[in-house]
Amino acid sequence: MIFSEQKVAQIAAFFLARRQGPMSHMKLMKLMYLADRESMARFDVPMSDDFQCNMRNGPVLSSTLNLMNGFIEHRAWSELISPISNNEVWLMKPIENLEELDELSLSDLSILEHVFQEHGRKRRWDLVDYTHDLPEWVNPGNSSTPIDQTVTFRAFGCSDEDAQEKTRQMQLRKQLGLKLSEMY
Repeated sequence: MIFSEQKVAQIAAFFLARRQGPMSHMKLMKLMYLADRESMARFDVPMSDDFQCNMRNGPVLSSTLNLMNGFIEHRAWSELISPISNNEVWLMKPIENLEELDELSLSDLSILEHVFQEHGRKRRWDLVDYTHDLPEWVNPGNSSTPIDQTVTFRAFGCSDEDAQEKTRQMQLRKQLGLKLSEMY
């Protein structure tokens, strides 16, 4: 897979559309991380193909956080998602139909809906606490550290050997720059 600013903007737009209003940027990030994690559980690959790292307030998607904070500018993001104001973001234009989110597959939409149903009503600090309890989260203090995806796969019930192989396959896909559809 290849990281796509357009796809992560549409993932964020899905959650904001389901919320039907502004959302804490921290909550949005946690929902997006949990969607990536659920995609790994179901399909062995994260939905966003973003770099996952641990920060003080839990796991984040690194490039997505940079888009959210305005450190990286991309038209797809700024057309859909507002800049952070008072710790919140919102949709820049309404999503009338999920077909507008054309970067998201039916499998992606299923995962996003599942994550929203399970976690969408939680408050941001509840989600921070929830993600702090995930096996892959390690407190980096005031820094950030990469998430060991082998630990994530083991949390799904994989053996050490299978978890290492799945992580190796993810890294290989990323190195080769292949989209998931090109692998299968």
